[in-house]
Parts: sequence; C-alpha cells; structure tokens
Amino acid sequence: MMVIEETQVADAALPLAALKRQLRMGSGFAEDGLQDDVLLSFLRAALAAIEARTGKALLSRGFLWTLHGWRDAEGAAFPLAPVVAVSRLTLVDRFGVALDVPPERYRLEIDAFAPMLRPQRGTLPDVPSGGSAEVRFTAGYGESFDDLPPDLGQAVLLLAAHYYEYRDETALGQGCMPFGVTALIARYRPLRLGFSA
Repeated sequence: MMVIEETQVADAALPLAALKRQLRMGSGFAEDGLQDDVLLSFLRAALAAIEARTGKALLSRGFLWTLHGWRDAEGAAFPLAPVVAVSRLTLVDRFGVALDVPPERYRLEIDAFAPMLRPQRGTLPDVPSGGSAEVRFTAGYGESFDDLPPDLGQAVLLLAAHYYEYRDETALGQGCMPFGVTALIARYRPLRLGFSA
C-alpha cells in the first residue's frame, strides 16, 4: 500500500499571521516578511507531524492510494480521515493497462475515524493478479485553517512555534513533541487494539 499526496496545501491556507502572533513577533518594521519562508516551512513541518500522529488530513487536498489487493472485498478502510470524496477507482493490470471502475459500483462510507470504500452491492472489484487498484480521493477538514477543529489548529501553532524556538537544537530532549501538543491531539490518535501475551 502506498499513499501519495497529489495536491499540496497552498501557502495562503497556512496561518502565517497567527503563528507570528503566537511567537509575539513585532510588526511595522521594514523586515516584516524576512522570516516568512522559515515560518511557512515550520508550519508545513508541524502540519505533517500532526497528520502522521493522528492519521488525519488536516487541510483538504487530493491523494492517490495504491494497493495490490483488498484485505476485505466487502470494504476497504482508507489510510486517512476524514475522506470527503472519492473521485476515481482504477484497476491496473501487471502490464500497466488501466480500467476505470464505474462510480455506480462503489461508494464512500463517511466516518470521522475509519472511512470506508464500499461496494454498492456484492464485493469490491477484483484487483488483477500482479496489478493494483488506484483510488483517488479528497481528504481534510476544509480548505482553510479556520475549518480545523480548534484543538488541532492550536496544536499546529504550538508545534510550529516549538520548531521555531528550538530550530538550532539537536538534542533529543528539546526536539520531542511538547506535552501541550500531545494533549491537544490525544483524542484524534488512532486507537489500536491487539492481543498480547
């Protein structure tokens, strides 16, 4: 299985002004925009780190999910949430010949934690031997940072500020995710149940 981000979050969607307020940066000076590129890179890094920890796509964008077989032909759990739309399901054989599956054969089952790709009836189409299934979908809470749940938005700002403040530190103690951030994202983290001895 592989997930590729097909569209990137635009710089305009990132909360640059809010991060500057969080860092208590001065304004009205000739060098106001001097740190903008650095701050945007820390916002992107914070966004990616929180998405990795929570399994959530925070800001809406397109993804390509490639898999070589269904674990369960009655439904496949998406690797990210929240999924808002499935735009295409394509079966690719071992020679690279692609066949689009008609949208009437599958549907999106929306769920905040485990959205599913389901067949309309029966099972999902068979993945060709030695081939793959490619699912193009859109995931995220919205296109604007204001669309995020407040706790996730605050976690991104806190983590970006942490990265900025400790940008020169290489010691592990300073580079770990701060407790405030982990507390804010705790309810979004996937719960894994398993059997252990």
